[in-house]
Amino acid sequence: MHPLHQLINSFSVIGEKEWLQLFGHCKEIIIPKGRTFIKEGEKEKRAGFIMEGSMRQFYTKATGEEITTYFYFENNLVSGYISCITNSPSQITIEALEQTKIIVFPYSLLSELFDKENSWGRFGRKLSEYLAIGLEERMVSLLMDKPEERYIKLLNSQNKQKILERIPQQYIANYLGITPISLSRIRNRILKSKKIN
Repeated sequence: MHPLHQLINSFSVIGEKEWLQLFGHCKEIIIPKGRTFIKEGEKEKRAGFIMEGSMRQFYTKATGEEITTYFYFENNLVSGYISCITNSPSQITIEALEQTKIIVFPYSLLSELFDKENSWGRFGRKLSEYLAIGLEERMVSLLMDKPEERYIKLLNSQNKQKILERIPQQYIANYLGITPISLSRIRNRILKSKKIN
C-alpha cells in the first residue's frame, strides 16, 4: 500500500476505487534544499505528502523577521490549507530544509472528494479535527508555557529524534520563541537536572 494511502487510512478507511480517484492526479516533485514549496503572498492550490526530506513553516513579519511555527518530515501532509480553502494569498512560507521529495495533488480535487464520497468526507472531518487540536495545543503552549517547558514538550514529541538530528538549532530556537543562546542555556540546565534522558 502506498504510504499516502496508509496515512489516509489512519483517519478513515479509503477503498482502492476511492483511493485511485486521488492517486490518478498525484505527481511527484523534488524540492531542493532552501527552495520553497509554498510562498507567502501567493495563492496555494496544492496539497502534498512528504516521501523524503524535511520542511519548515514560517511567517514573516514586516521587519523581515521569520517566525517558525512547524516542522514537517516524512509521512506528513503539507499545504497552505487556509489559502487553499479561502482562495486567498498564503500568509505562510514552507521551505525545504533538505532535498525533499513530495507527492502533490490539487486541493480542489480533495475538496470535491470530501463532498462526493462518505469515506473521503470522514477523512476530511478527522483531518480538520487533527489540525485544530494541533493549532490549539501550539497556541496554548506559546501563551502558557515557559520556554524551558516548551523545549521539554518538543523533546517529548513524536518527532524528537528527527528534530534534534535534522533541524538547525537556530530554527529550533525560533520555533520556541527564544534566541539560540537561550536555547543553549536551557539545554544545559535540563541536562544537569536530568529532566530528560
